[in-house]
Amino acid sequence: LAFDGDTAAARRVLAAYEPPDAAQADFRRRMLAFIDEHPGDAHRRTCLPGHLTAAAVVVDPSREAVLLTHHKKLGAWLQLGGHLDGDANLAAGALREGREESGIEGLAIEPVPIDLDIHSIPARPARGPDRPAEPEHLHLDVRFLVHAPPGAEAVVSDESHALRWVRPGELAELGVDASVARLFDLAFGR
Repeated sequence: LAFDGDTAAARRVLAAYEPPDAAQADFRRRMLAFIDEHPGDAHRRTCLPGHLTAAAVVVDPSREAVLLTHHKKLGAWLQLGGHLDGDANLAAGALREGREESGIEGLAIEPVPIDLDIHSIPARPARGPDRPAEPEHLHLDVRFLVHAPPGAEAVVSDESHALRWVRPGELAELGVDASVARLFDLAFGR
């Protein structure tokens, strides 16, 4: 999957996405409008009102569990994913984030998104000269199903407290939010 710096690539993927319900249709409409309002930087974290992000819903080879990360900055169990860093190829961004955050090589991505979500990220103070303060902003998250190869062993990155293969029945004990629970429903066809 090749890097693409043009937000038109992200717009094409979102325009082709077929929302299964009104909530997903609203997310799609809002994301397309956001790209139209920020055509040069909707895919860059320097776009202060918010930016596109991509997520990898990594399923194990038996398709019985999803790999979740206990995110250091947000303090919650989440799917893998993050900033596009100027890459408007949403699937490539999701795959890169999945690989970086899991340490798993050989991941295979389904190129059509399975879910969209828009959520707020809290403001953060400056953390040195290379990390200026960030205002509260939106993440316009495009989520893809990603398959781990047989024998995959996850390695915790510096962005996580922990990684865990989670079965649907274990979600309640982790206190995940509704958007993560929705991903499990999609990943396991419920």
